[in-house]
Amino acid sequence: MTNVEKAIELKEKANEHFKKQEYTKAIELYSEAIKLDPTVSTYFGNRSISYLKTECFGYALADATKAIELDKTYVKGYYRRAAAYMSLGKFKQALKDFETVIKVRPKDKDALLKYNECSKIVKRIAFEKAIAVDDYKKSVAESIDIESIPVEEDYKGPRLDDKITPEFMKDVQIAFKEGKKLHRKYAYKIILGVKALFEKLPSLVDVHIPDDNKFTVCGDIHGQFYDLLHIFELNGLPSEDNPYLFNGDFVDRGSFSVECILTLFGYKLLYPNHFHMSRGNHESQTMNQMYGFEGEVKSKYSLQMYELFTEVFNLLPLAHCLNKQVLVMHGGLFSNDSVTLKDIKAVDRNRQPPDEGIMCELLWSDPMPNYGRAPSKRGVGVQFGPDVTEKFCNFNNLKYIIRSHEVKAEGYEVAHDGKCVTVFSAPNYCDTMGNKGAFITMRGKDLEPQFETYSEVPHPNVKPMAYASSLFSFM
Repeated sequence: MTNVEKAIELKEKANEHFKKQEYTKAIELYSEAIKLDPTVSTYFGNRSISYLKTECFGYALADATKAIELDKTYVKGYYRRAAAYMSLGKFKQALKDFETVIKVRPKDKDALLKYNECSKIVKRIAFEKAIAVDDYKKSVAESIDIESIPVEEDYKGPRLDDKITPEFMKDVQIAFKEGKKLHRKYAYKIILGVKALFEKLPSLVDVHIPDDNKFTVCGDIHGQFYDLLHIFELNGLPSEDNPYLFNGDFVDRGSFSVECILTLFGYKLLYPNHFHMSRGNHESQTMNQMYGFEGEVKSKYSLQMYELFTEVFNLLPLAHCLNKQVLVMHGGLFSNDSVTLKDIKAVDRNRQPPDEGIMCELLWSDPMPNYGRAPSKRGVGVQFGPDVTEKFCNFNNLKYIIRSHEVKAEGYEVAHDGKCVTVFSAPNYCDTMGNKGAFITMRGKDLEPQFETYSEVPHPNVKPMAYASSLFSFM
């Protein structure tokens, strides 16, 4: 059998794995096919879409570009490159690729729809920049008069009067579990309440855990509300005696993001010193626009409420340091070895995440097994090796770091000689990945991580990405 024939066979096997949503295995086989025959645009195109499915947007972009270089008429290559550009918030570049597609296929309704949607986004961004005034930011929060919002007589749900209580939080979770909505007046109260709390916090929050006390760290939740409830069933509800840190990506992908974020914000209000939240890369406008949170809030409440969430997300802390020994951030480490905890604390975070620098890398970076650093597979941030982690920990007198941001088969992974721990708390991510979820518990005296894993629980028949941008039906 020739290399060309072997490559075709590997591609067919990869296609079968892709159909079964086994994307990592598909990537491996497409890669083997490319090694045997690197002249076929389809192999790169197919690997590109597999990378898109696993959120490796940088790799997806590179593969789609290579596919186009090999075959300028390969329309799927332009589609996939446009999807990668959109995932990275590069809408102008995406629009150019959609223009190419509709020139080739002028009667393709799907291509025309995507071109028009992308064009609207580009125009909207340009308009927002044109009317922006740098020295004055109009606050949505200041425009909301809670007292003027009426509560209708037929509203039967939980009521929040003067102060949030454990009973109210239990009632909210029951109502959400039954598919009911919290009245907008009380939702606004919660969001405005946590805004005032987050405004007072630094970008790096120091957390003290007494020697004999338990502390729990959870990773990405991604709108999987029923799995969030399951964590509380397994590990107990948050309280002053049962503190939690949720490490970003509370929203998007899953279609119960509103329920997740209002529950988490409610607990932050109830236990401000014993319930902690870090920003993830999905607590941003670009991600929310593409992956569902904006659409979900507008569907369940209003555009104004979504804009208020955006203001609050800008105020979320970027990292937490546990007993001055364990740093917890959503993404990972940095493109240079000189970053200190003091540098992180000094970051001006009240903005949308930038494309480079400390804030960007805290939200987007990933560990890798190789030494040194490499360009990010996501196209944002960096990949960092075990030597980088060791240097950072030694330089800042840390035992290890905890981060999230990546699906792991068992819900967690210990890497870099035990100094880099990943925790991901959304089991069977997007109802397709088949992974377990996990959370970490530890005691203050030694901060040794203990892992509890769990499988997904049933949820109502609302698919992930139900509220996502129509641009993401690109596959």
